[in-house]
Amino acid sequence: QVQLVESGGGLVQPGGSLRLSCAASGRTFSSYAMGWFRQAPGKEREFVVTISRSADRTYYADSVKGRFTISRDNAKNTVYLQMNSLKPEDTAVYYCAASTYYSGSSPHYEYWGQGTQVTVSS
Repeated sequence: QVQLVESGGGLVQPGGSLRLSCAASGRTFSSYAMGWFRQAPGKEREFVVTISRSADRTYYADSVKGRFTISRDNAKNTVYLQMNSLKPEDTAVYYCAASTYYSGSSPHYEYWGQGTQVTVSS
């Protein structure tokens, strides 16, 4: 089992920045690729970004490419999502997830956090 806890969400103005964190406990964190997904009200959950076990590969959704940056610290069992130039359409609950596969597909992710709300509004 892997337990994931997100933090760092909040209210930010358009153009602002937030840094999300996801702390993992349980089985070996470095054994898992990690991903961030988001779900806006009335919409399906969508892929945001994934990072491989050793952080040598990342893959971003087109909607966040150039604005968001994923990173991980395997010594701290934590994955981060730095979000810059935020837009109102980035408003959603953000979830981190763990997978034994490097994948942008949510069914491949076995463990999920509870989510953290990000609201971009003036």
